[in-house]
Amino acid sequence: MPPPLTTPPRPLDVPTHFPELAPLARTTVRLHPRPGSPTAADSSLGGPLRWPAHEPWPTCPDHTAPAHLGHAPDEVRHRRRILAKAQGRVRPRTPGTDFLTPEERAAVDRASEPRLIPQPGPVPLIPVVQLYARDIPETVAFPGPPGTDLLQLLWCPFDHEGPLGPTPRTELRWRTVTDTAPATSAPLPNVIGKDRYLPEPCVLHPESVTEYPAPHELPEPLADRVEDWAESHGAAYQYDLAVAPGCKLGGHAPWSYIDPFPMACTECAAPVKPLLTIDGYECDGGTRSWWPGAGTESARPTHLNIGRDHALQLYVCTTSYDHPHQQHIQ
Repeated sequence: MPPPLTTPPRPLDVPTHFPELAPLARTTVRLHPRPGSPTAADSSLGGPLRWPAHEPWPTCPDHTAPAHLGHAPDEVRHRRRILAKAQGRVRPRTPGTDFLTPEERAAVDRASEPRLIPQPGPVPLIPVVQLYARDIPETVAFPGPPGTDLLQLLWCPFDHEGPLGPTPRTELRWRTVTDTAPATSAPLPNVIGKDRYLPEPCVLHPESVTEYPAPHELPEPLADRVEDWAESHGAAYQYDLAVAPGCKLGGHAPWSYIDPFPMACTECAAPVKPLLTIDGYECDGGTRSWWPGAGTESARPTHLNIGRDHALQLYVCTTSYDHPHQQHIQ
């Protein structure tokens, strides 16, 4: 078994220098997806789901045409394998020549160009996240309805217009493991609208870390003092000390794409709280201090990409898990 993925200690001790931030700390669970072969018994991203035998597989009601413009999932994954193999290939070549063979180039081009592909029946949703309560660190409570111990996220692999731009349409399932079948085969759609909405199967390596609010959520005088102090010590509060990057459970919102705005449950107007953040990247150049590995792994193991390199955030009502969840991009 590989060693656990561990976030390095933060470069600065924020609450010691700014005690007013201590009450605002939250524990989040970084999911650390890494390529693998998960089964339905594993917590995973893009892996098979444990599913009730009597429950039909969900489909998208907005995509029921007999054909759609998009990509074939099998071809997308074949293209990824070709490109990964080619990147590891060492051979001299003349500048300006293709690093792929003619056969590889044809396969890559075919998978990259959208085309009209038949789809009998509505488009099946794609498994995105499966998280067992047993895999969450003991410092964090499972964020589901009483009696449940399994969280599943699925989405439609086509763009759906939202208040902040197009995103996949998501569905959540809260399960009790004893009420589900040991395994099931998901009906993969014939066509997906965006190849970047098709996750590569990854095993999750959950780890709890402490976060603090993004500077956008702090009173301006405090945010200015914290940011100036961090900068004077060679760090950036926003990227090194506040909100962890990557896929995670709970924690603080990574406000950056837009400024914070009031959010409330559409059913009862109660406050909502962050549930899941789905980010294509484990970190980027600005958040490299959060990198848990040796630096040789891909920063985008899932092959997901939301919007223009943003993260998809799901929020749930603080009074009832039966109320509709919300999603935004950051």
